[in-house]
Amino acid sequence: MYTIGYDIGSSSVKAALLDTSDGSCIASAYSPEKEMTISAPQSGWAEQDPEMWWLHLKNATKKMFSGTHIDKKDIKAIGISYQMHGLVAVDKELDVLRPSIIWCDSRAVETGNRIFKDLGAEKCLFSLLNSPGNFTASKLEWVKDNEPELFKKIHKIMLPGDYIAMRMTGNEQTTIPGLSEGIFWDFRNNSISDLLLNHIGILKTMLPEIIPTFSDQGALLKSVSDELDLPHGLKVSYRAGDQPNNAFSLNVLEPGEVAATAGTSGVIYGVTDQVKYDPESRVNSFAHVNYTEKDPRIGVLLCINGTGILNSWLKKNVADKGTGYKEMNMIASGVSPGSNGLLIYPFGNGAERVLNNRDIGSIIKNLNFNIHHKAHLFRAAQEGIVFSLKYGMDVMKDTGIETGVIRAGNANMFLSDLFSKTLATLTGAVIELYNTDGALGAARGAAIGAGLFRSPKEAFGGLTLIKKIEPDIKIKSQIHDSFEVWKKYLMKNINSL
Repeated sequence: MYTIGYDIGSSSVKAALLDTSDGSCIASAYSPEKEMTISAPQSGWAEQDPEMWWLHLKNATKKMFSGTHIDKKDIKAIGISYQMHGLVAVDKELDVLRPSIIWCDSRAVETGNRIFKDLGAEKCLFSLLNSPGNFTASKLEWVKDNEPELFKKIHKIMLPGDYIAMRMTGNEQTTIPGLSEGIFWDFRNNSISDLLLNHIGILKTMLPEIIPTFSDQGALLKSVSDELDLPHGLKVSYRAGDQPNNAFSLNVLEPGEVAATAGTSGVIYGVTDQVKYDPESRVNSFAHVNYTEKDPRIGVLLCINGTGILNSWLKKNVADKGTGYKEMNMIASGVSPGSNGLLIYPFGNGAERVLNNRDIGSIIKNLNFNIHHKAHLFRAAQEGIVFSLKYGMDVMKDTGIETGVIRAGNANMFLSDLFSKTLATLTGAVIELYNTDGALGAARGAAIGAGLFRSPKEAFGGLTLIKKIEPDIKIKSQIHDSFEVWKKYLMKNINSL
């Protein structure tokens, strides 16, 4: 038997086909070949048309099956992973009313700050574990304030994964973890937050029905089965935001376990059983995929918006034409740790939560025209990304997250030995890389939701350790010294940047 996993990112849509008999990946594909367009009608805005996600989901599905020869009748379930915190608004006909305001859009920062101040920090954090910040609830309030005629037409608001599931099944649904990532969930009362909804004037009926993360979430509509060339009656049985799903894909489910990603954004995600929060809300606490009121599992998330996108920017604008990431990593490795004093701050992709929702832009410091060249830029960029993650991980310690081992998929920036070794050395953590990704994790989640595995342990039988990276004592002092200089400048100037 087989399951399909979809990962609806802001760069691409990925699809994976899982063989449940041995946990192996039969086939995978993504679409488009180049990154999906993110529209920025104004500075700090970031929007995508949900129809674009659906188009690339269809393309990825077709590509995935192009080289396989399985009986599609043996496909039993679909799982969905999706970019977190986005806002999709639909009318009574379930048609999209406006482009989705996605995760890295900064327009609602001041709206969230106002809500936080009006509700009171202590009351808000105690109940929601986060400030409303730039999350979905604040984006909805922004629409209410700035697009009132459109707001009146809204029937339901959804997260990107809720929308994709709705396109598949016709069902208007969401999950407790999904509501928590939108800052709609009251952890103290274990219910939708009346505190927040009443304050911003949003009716509960605007939120979809709550269903379990792992469950029968509906069958594909006949028209969708035909459109995707998948079996009629195929069930959707799992959905989760991309970072909780990434942690799940790495079998990070219990307190003390930590996962990481380093794609467009960089994330450290640790699991705890303590319902705690950062008093400054610089890192965020959400319900994990296996959260229950009786047995809480909280995912503490550190997100740095500008990570892989910095590397991508350098590839497009600094590297020679035709130079790929692998060659950039080799070029960067020719420079000694510390990049001869060159420092890069990778905060160029919107407001950074870890910087109290400031959008300070990216900074290149100490550039010397007589010393530095593109190899230094390539290395300083990777070091700067590591430094920003370490800065946030120090904040995470106050929520009870200690990092001894970091699990990650063997993908994106973790393909760079320089990046992985620098992160391990600076944090003192062992990094374990596995043969998995978000789409494959969603396929495993679908199998659990459909009852094809008897336990999560059985579901991860095919998860294989590919590589282990230990801290490098030889470069420790250079990396630590460079980080301290990087951090000192940031701390001194953060309020003026």
